Amino acid sequence: MSNPKHDKGEHYLTTPKAEPFLERLIFNNRAVILIAFLLLTIFLGYNAARIQPDASFERMIPLEHPYIINMLDHRDDLQNLGNFVRIAVEVEEGDIFSAEYMETLKQITDEVFYLDGVDRSGLKSMWTSNVRWVEVTEQGFQGGTVIPDNYDGSETSLEQLRQNALRSNEVGRLIADNFKSTIVYAPLYEKNPETGQPLDYGEFSRQLEEKIRQKYEAQNPNVEIHIVGFAKKVGDLIEGIGSIAWFAGITIVLTTLLLFWYSRSITGTLVPVFTSIIAVFWQLGALRLLGYGLDPYSVLVPFLVFAIGISHGVQIVNAMAVEAAKGFDSVTAARLAFRALYIPGMLALISDAFGFLTLFFIEIDVIRDLAVAAGIGVAFVIITNLVLHVLIMSYVGISKGGVRHVQNHGEKQDRKWRVLSYFSHPGVAPISLLIAVIGLGLGLYYKQDLKVGDLDRGAPELRADSRYNKDNAFIIDNYSTSADVLVVMVKTPVEQCTQHDVLRAMDSLQWELQNTPGVQSSASLADVSKIVTKALNEGNWKWFEISRNQTIINASIRNAPSGLINTDCSLTPVLVFLEDHKAETLQTVVERVEEFASNNSNEDHTFLLAAGNAGVEAATNEVISSAKDKMLIMVYGVVSLLCLLTFRSVRAVLCIVVPLGLTSVLCEAIMAVSGIGIKVATLPVIALGVGIGVDYGIYIYSKLEKFLLEGKTLQDAYFETLRSTGKAVMFTGVTLGLGVVTWIFSPIKFQADMGFLLFFMFLWNMVGAIWLLPALARFLLRPDRMLAKARASK
Repeated sequence: MSNPKHDKGEHYLTTPKAEPFLERLIFNNRAVILIAFLLLTIFLGYNAARIQPDASFERMIPLEHPYIINMLDHRDDLQNLGNFVRIAVEVEEGDIFSAEYMETLKQITDEVFYLDGVDRSGLKSMWTSNVRWVEVTEQGFQGGTVIPDNYDGSETSLEQLRQNALRSNEVGRLIADNFKSTIVYAPLYEKNPETGQPLDYGEFSRQLEEKIRQKYEAQNPNVEIHIVGFAKKVGDLIEGIGSIAWFAGITIVLTTLLLFWYSRSITGTLVPVFTSIIAVFWQLGALRLLGYGLDPYSVLVPFLVFAIGISHGVQIVNAMAVEAAKGFDSVTAARLAFRALYIPGMLALISDAFGFLTLFFIEIDVIRDLAVAAGIGVAFVIITNLVLHVLIMSYVGISKGGVRHVQNHGEKQDRKWRVLSYFSHPGVAPISLLIAVIGLGLGLYYKQDLKVGDLDRGAPELRADSRYNKDNAFIIDNYSTSADVLVVMVKTPVEQCTQHDVLRAMDSLQWELQNTPGVQSSASLADVSKIVTKALNEGNWKWFEISRNQTIINASIRNAPSGLINTDCSLTPVLVFLEDHKAETLQTVVERVEEFASNNSNEDHTFLLAAGNAGVEAATNEVISSAKDKMLIMVYGVVSLLCLLTFRSVRAVLCIVVPLGLTSVLCEAIMAVSGIGIKVATLPVIALGVGIGVDYGIYIYSKLEKFLLEGKTLQDAYFETLRSTGKAVMFTGVTLGLGVVTWIFSPIKFQADMGFLLFFMFLWNMVGAIWLLPALARFLLRPDRMLAKARASK
């Protein structure tokens, strides 16, 4: 500290008692620390290379929600109604009653039967023995498998097949209404019963494509195959992750070029990029060691970690370039840069980390995984940015081109900063606040239409023209049972699920639901009893009712289809097929069921919500709806508390946080106008935007406070703030935006939505820090009191 040049940097000190110790600890042990970092990079890099995709059904649902608890408690009784695939085999010319088509369907059924993860006992197809036809004749009931016992592909057997299909009650379910396609229904195990390992959705989806779709479409050109179900959707999402590597490469190249344009220094360009990539490797390696993988949501976090590393690295490069331009050597410039940026950099990054960790309180594992991944990543950025980056730069320094760039552009930049400093002028600040209030009002007005949940048919995680959504549209248009199924569980004492009162209550619920908007059809044990009772009475519609005679009821449900009654007759489901799983549809249907259940449940029977994919969606929407405001309060509370502890001023907190609040409101308004609902993919965006967006305000305010304490007027202090850190803050906003803007082109729609929203929040938070913060400071800060308080504290 005796170097006179070094002493010139003492004005950067903010907390003289704390900083010199860390500075000495780091810079007096440079070689040892760098060697330790090299060994750590090799170890974590090795583990990063071995990280695997990880997506499971249970990790994407709110396991602590009552609906999901009910579903998992009765999973064995429901035969995996929450997780299945449906494979529609369509014939392009002719109909399904041809020997060629039926042979193809048979081969597909056999192929699906042997796929890993399929619950073979629940597999359904026209070729399986559990798909039967029944009719009533003068001799009583007659029936059999839909495929005739003597089927040989001849015209006679095909005609018999047609008759069996018409009598099977499967038209509209397994058989399309127009006889142009049939479905192979395959329930799935969540874990492989042989190995105990979770189902690999990526591999399962690849098998569906290679062994089913590609193989049999090539084998029979007259056949087109459509596949839907949770496992296929997740598989397509995992497939879309492959494009992330291209986005990563593009982002790194663009960021590198932009960074060189900014710094005009080779070392000032390559070192931040290198240390940011190191932070990503450390993050991925640590995640693997902790037992985490990369799901379609958390796979985007490395982009954020890289962008955060670059954006904070720019501050180091900027500070070192300024000091190098004054004539300091590389070690001294690095020490001065560390001393100047240690407090605001640490505060900004800790705010980022805590902002992300607030997501951990949302009861959905994929969001919690994202929170952990982001928190770990930012923790490593603190080390790579404030230690590794600075130490490497202390050896290589800012290249001469970067130093000349700072020296030659001072006056030109000063004119620009002088103009921007008028945002703090007494005549301009009120106008800025008025614009902000108008923007707030417009945002609050438009955000009223913001919905929780999905707003489109099909899988909103994928684009409307994706292969999956086209398949889903085909099944919705050709079958009366949609892919969106809400399962209401009717629980009774053992051996009581077929009692008259239970079936009547189920029948009443179905009548209520079939008169509810959004419901396509329903099915239950009550339907079976009514149909068979009518059949037993010569098909007379007067008998299409649930008999009060328990003996008749027992006879009517003796051959009920599997899945409509469990083994000890203590639970029977009501299957509700919905037109879609839009937020409004789910809310309307769930409210109707809950109202009915509260009025009709008793000691004999209880209506429990909910299983099926629509039940899972409804539970997820409820969790997200209740978590949204809680999460916002927590993230703003954490950010505000950290700012308060650092700057010891409520006025300072308001200057930093108010622009963030305006951005959050405008972001929600944009979501409402753009038709983007709040869901698993978009909820984290709000926390990410706030957590990272606070960085700009912290860097701006820390400099502004420093110059105000030197006795400068507000406008002069803001001018000096812009001169010293304005360019770096603007570049930070552009860098963060660049880090996520490539997501907009992702084949996965929720990634595109996240990229669009984060791009807006990162840029607008930067604008808020440059434009609105000084206007707020004009009305909130009292420079004379701040100066007097600072002198008194000394």
